[in-house]
Amino acid sequence: MKKLTLSLLLSALIATTVFGQDLGKNIVKINLLSLPLKNINLEYERGLTQKISAAVGIRYMSKGSIPFSNRVAELLNDDADNWNERIRSAKLGNQAITATIRFYMGAGNLKGFYIAPFGRYAKYSAALDYPFEVNSGATSYSQDIYLSGDLKTITGGILFGSQFNLGKHISLDWWILGPHYGSSNGSIAGKKPLTANEQQALREQLDEIKDLPIVKANYTVDANGAVVYFKGPWAGVRAGLSLGFRF
Repeated sequence: MKKLTLSLLLSALIATTVFGQDLGKNIVKINLLSLPLKNINLEYERGLTQKISAAVGIRYMSKGSIPFSNRVAELLNDDADNWNERIRSAKLGNQAITATIRFYMGAGNLKGFYIAPFGRYAKYSAALDYPFEVNSGATSYSQDIYLSGDLKTITGGILFGSQFNLGKHISLDWWILGPHYGSSNGSIAGKKPLTANEQQALREQLDEIKDLPIVKANYTVDANGAVVYFKGPWAGVRAGLSLGFRF
């Protein structure tokens, strides 16, 4: 009986030690600042050692109207080619996955200031009515072509931040600054029957996008529509404030 009792106590001690080490090493978070922008940004962080953790984040914004599109249109106050209405009707969407390794500078244990190298794959979707002016002899008229497509990016960077415990199971993660840089590749396309004059007019207008800074843009235009290709560097900045549940 004594041996059985001793064995049970020893088993309980081992179980408490093993499972107790895992308590508090996981945090599931949601970025509060991205919600007004129609972005759902979730992250899972797992402590690996006292001062090192790994995290995986996903971001999703369903394709829809531009956030605050009405306000943006009002600020631009530009009725040329009905751009105000075009901004309101344009569609944007994005999704991304981010892998991060965090190095905590202080006591650690998923708390305090950290430096975090990360890599990100992202896909951005867009759709809009693109206007162009057609000159046909003594007359001219406006035309639209509906363009839609995706841009894919791969970037790497470093995030500086700080994480706080608000309670036993609640944390607050402040992404102070996370610059990242990499490459992009994508296209937008539209199908529309075009006359010879309309094709030439669209080519002349699309020539302007070749002057875009950093990103290289090319296009093809024929009787069935147009395709615009983008390729070049890509840069961005991560920032946010995430509320987490620790377990």
